[in-house]
Amino acid sequence: MHRGRAAAPPTVRIVHSGLACNIEEERYSERVYTIREGETLELTCLVTGHPRPQIRWTKTAGSASDRFQDSSVFNETLRIANIQRHQGGRYYCKAENGLGSPAIKSIRVDVYYLDDPIVTVHQSIGEAKEQFYYERTVFLRCVANSNPPVRYSWRRGQEVLLQGSDKGVEIYEPFFTQGETKILKLKNLRPQDYANYSCIASVRNVCSIPDKMVSFRLSNKTASPSIKLLVDDPIVVNPGEAITLVCVTTGGEPAPSLTWVRSAGVLPEKTVLNGGTLTIPAITSEDAGTYSCVANNNVGNPAKKSTNIIVRALKKGRFWITPDPYHKDDNIQIGREVKISCQVEAVPSEELTFSWFKNGRPLRSSERMVITQTDPDVSPGTTNLDIIDLKFTDFGTYTCVASLKGGGISDISIDVNISSSTVPPNLTVPQEKSPLVTREGDTIELQCQVTGKPKPIILWSRADKEVVMPDGAMQTESYDGILRIVNVSREMTGTYRCQTSQYNGFNVKPREALVQLIVQYPPAVEPTFLEIRQGQGRSITMSCRVLRAYPTRVLTYEWRLGSKLLRTGQFDVQDSTEYTVSSLSRDSYGIYNCNIINEAGAGRCSFLVTGKAYAPEFYYDTYNPLWQNRPRVYSYSLQWTQMNPDAVDRILAYRLGIRQAGQQRWWEQEITVNGNIQKGELITYNLTELIKPEAYEVRLTPITRFGEGDSTIRVIKYSAPVNPHLREFHCGFEDGNICLFTQDDTDNFDWTKQSTATRDTKYTPNTGPNADRTGSKEGFYMYIETSRPRLEGEKARLVSPVFSVAPKNPYGATNTAYCFSFYYHMYGQHIGSLNVYLRLKGQTAIENPLWSSSGNKGQHWNQARVNINPPTSFQLIFEGIRGPGIEGDIAIDDISIVEGECMKSDQPANSKWLFYTLGRANCFLRYRIKVSLKWMSCRRAKYCWVKSERLRVKSFLSAQQRKEHLVQEGPKCLGWPSEGYNSGSFRWFQMDRETKQY
Repeated sequence: MHRGRAAAPPTVRIVHSGLACNIEEERYSERVYTIREGETLELTCLVTGHPRPQIRWTKTAGSASDRFQDSSVFNETLRIANIQRHQGGRYYCKAENGLGSPAIKSIRVDVYYLDDPIVTVHQSIGEAKEQFYYERTVFLRCVANSNPPVRYSWRRGQEVLLQGSDKGVEIYEPFFTQGETKILKLKNLRPQDYANYSCIASVRNVCSIPDKMVSFRLSNKTASPSIKLLVDDPIVVNPGEAITLVCVTTGGEPAPSLTWVRSAGVLPEKTVLNGGTLTIPAITSEDAGTYSCVANNNVGNPAKKSTNIIVRALKKGRFWITPDPYHKDDNIQIGREVKISCQVEAVPSEELTFSWFKNGRPLRSSERMVITQTDPDVSPGTTNLDIIDLKFTDFGTYTCVASLKGGGISDISIDVNISSSTVPPNLTVPQEKSPLVTREGDTIELQCQVTGKPKPIILWSRADKEVVMPDGAMQTESYDGILRIVNVSREMTGTYRCQTSQYNGFNVKPREALVQLIVQYPPAVEPTFLEIRQGQGRSITMSCRVLRAYPTRVLTYEWRLGSKLLRTGQFDVQDSTEYTVSSLSRDSYGIYNCNIINEAGAGRCSFLVTGKAYAPEFYYDTYNPLWQNRPRVYSYSLQWTQMNPDAVDRILAYRLGIRQAGQQRWWEQEITVNGNIQKGELITYNLTELIKPEAYEVRLTPITRFGEGDSTIRVIKYSAPVNPHLREFHCGFEDGNICLFTQDDTDNFDWTKQSTATRDTKYTPNTGPNADRTGSKEGFYMYIETSRPRLEGEKARLVSPVFSVAPKNPYGATNTAYCFSFYYHMYGQHIGSLNVYLRLKGQTAIENPLWSSSGNKGQHWNQARVNINPPTSFQLIFEGIRGPGIEGDIAIDDISIVEGECMKSDQPANSKWLFYTLGRANCFLRYRIKVSLKWMSCRRAKYCWVKSERLRVKSFLSAQQRKEHLVQEGPKCLGWPSEGYNSGSFRWFQMDRETKQY
């Protein structure tokens, strides 16, 4: 275990998934990510810093009209599937861990798209005064929404129209449209102008967006649309009826398309459309409104005809009694006037009729019984019965009946009783009902007693007019004078007003009364819960404070440890109480509760006092924490810091648990800690014997004399190391993620990961490798399977991860050079082709051919080496093409990219050989030994020469490792016995094959 320091402020950089059309570095720090609409946006925020920074993605809108929109994502990867144009804009990644300033990086996402173009046709007809000519000019206007700005071109038939190519044609872009419109002007139409016109909209194939074209046939019959509605306006129907609107075209060339729209919004869901016919089955009042038929053929302006659908309705009947307005008396008296009013809501209002009855007999207007209807602008749907000089014989039940002339709607009948007992209302509150005291959470009824006949509707509201009622409304109606409140809360404390309304009662000054509601609630305290961590022998103080309570007079408080009572007391003027433990022991740990009590209940502060150590925090900024020391296993450098190490007793050890992902059983061991751990100290422990390419869960638990502390868990994954700036990359396809290579979605089939030991027993003979490049039956390689159903010419494409090249020297003249090499196996009578392409950042549509080979190369592995000088980040693409038959499997293995040009000895033109001297005196015979299916010679005079790759020296070994490998494998390769061989006298040189000089 190693210990050091680790605290570091955050840093951040943004990387993308590689799906972008282009990534540009603009000006100083501006980064632009261009993506096609409908693709998947994936941005990852790579952070460093310890403690682990919190990450937040935010966005500002891309256009001023959107104002500022803020949406947050709190994880490293921001992924938007099927991205749309409005989701373009600037995306910010912010990382902060409390050290220094937050780190912020941004990238601008530009969404590219091209909508289908639309051609509209307009014409102008003018007559010149005092001259005998008639001019007809036609304008063809082409519009397409796009990003980047669209470019237009026009064709007449197959002829490309250009400005100035035809005197009868003008092409121009109106200034105000900023290049989004292209207009073709045909002056004083000629016979040849009647033709088929095409508008081609193009964004120059950016993001592989193809051009789009729209055509229009101009003839001497071309005309704007006209339509006719075969329905009345308005249409009055009863609820439940089916309504059909018919719209027909009466003109227009080309034939117009017909659509129906509704002024109030969308068409009802139940609407049935059939061409120009709209049907609404079982219509309701909600379906009423203005419906319009719109005809459009892109010639001239669209034609529009509308009709209004009215659905009959009769509802909400009410009445009120108005005493003689000429006397200051709210009572009905003999010899004075009294007016009875009835009101309903009617649609259509012009069909509304009223009938009056007295004791069931029809009543007609007379000098003493005057029936009128109020002006609809003043009080719509209202009728009045004025009784002049009220007599005893006028007492009785008056009924007003509202009906609609069209029928089909039920009448509304309202009864009003006029008698000596008809008196105006009065409101009182029972003595025991105000003030009304209740407890929070109860159900309470506020009551106002109403007397009088008839009893009116009672309106409840808060005395403070700005405060809403418990149901959220400003007023609540009650027919019995009772307001019922369920689950009372403290915010409902206050004064409530009840008052009479004019409806179903007297039209007099409202009567009102007040009811006071008092809601009691137990003390609200802080903290409700607090964890205190402290070591043994140290002191702690706990404090519990009252925030609010009703009644405010607090009776008692009590402190308890578990069920054990520690202390009790009463509050005087203070609003808090404290309890101190002077020296913590094992018995002092536990949950302390402070209960503060009033008449309504108790509020509780809880304190968890513990000696548990805080959780460790894993350190994620280890540079390349994986290393590959053996083919089948890997190691991992696990690093962490301890949160608040001084808060509790000294950490004695860590319990390390590890299990393979998906397994249940943990394997545990203890890591002893010597001395005190300092805040911010970085602790390192190496995990070994991890199986490639498995992932593991790691659990780390600190241990003190108190016992186990809080655990923390993380997942470690094996991945091929790829440096931030490419220096060296090697891939033998041994890991599960195949070194981050991906299958191309645009090809016909995929490359397959394979080993001889695991391949299908029904494999095709006479093609494909018998082992991986090193000769191992268990080793993996990638190959294309050319058996059926594959067809000749089909392609499989394997795409490398994105390699970020080393930063270029600003004063240097050339880009960084790399040696790219790989092994390939092309054996079989039907071998097709293997191509390698280089794709540069920002040029996804362009792939530069790098290497190519075709045909049968024999049953052995061959190596290809190519120098590359990429000016920017790049990807490599391996493309296998299926040949004419099933014996055409192609394989690749051991890909490497190393900074610096390939050595000259590696180039075919100047082939150099390795020269070995071995401490073996009896090497006088001439040997011809077949190694890896290649011949090499051991000559007399104590030396042998052999092409270097035949000794199966892994390309990723260092010079020292290569030497050790040659010492071990050289004699075996040459077929010599190991005994009597002195490895200490082994030396190796380079010798030119032709000159034998070295």
